[in-house]
Parts: sequence; C-alpha cells; structure tokens
Amino acid sequence: MDINRIFKSDIHIKILKFFHENQASIDTPRGVATWIGEERGKVKTALEDLVNAKILVAHRATSTTGYSYTNDDKIISKVKKLLKSKESS
Repeated sequence: MDINRIFKSDIHIKILKFFHENQASIDTPRGVATWIGEERGKVKTALEDLVNAKILVAHRATSTTGYSYTNDDKIISKVKKLLKSKESS
C-alpha cells in the first residue's frame, strides 16, 4: 500500500500515531483497537496494510499476532513529517 494513501485513512493515521507515540510497544489487534477506539476487524486490516508498507512489524505466533513499530529511521522520520503535516492542516 502506498504511504500517501495510508495518510488519507483516519484509522491508519490513528494507528500510526499510537505506534509513533509508543515506539517500544508491541500490541495485538484487540489491544490497538481498544487504544484507538475502532472496530477490531478494521484495525486488523489496517495493521496488515502498515506491515506491507514496512511501517509496522508483525510478530506472528500460533494464537495471535503482535505488531510493533519499525526500527527504520528513514521510515520513522517520514511518518513523523507526515503526522506533523496532518496536525497542521
């Protein structure tokens, strides 16, 4: 998924904000949905979009998947700029 398309979706932005502000966290779709106040099915789809965009990392286990923020400084920097521009618009 194109990173600019991700920034046109409210749910993707909420997830990005959550992980950008909590960079050490690993959370499940249920946990993220609770934190951002969105429906779990939609959150799970958005999380996978963000994994495909290399912004999040999926930690897959047999019973569930935990998601964490990338360690790639270039991606983190790009997300930071895009979040900043979203806040000021």
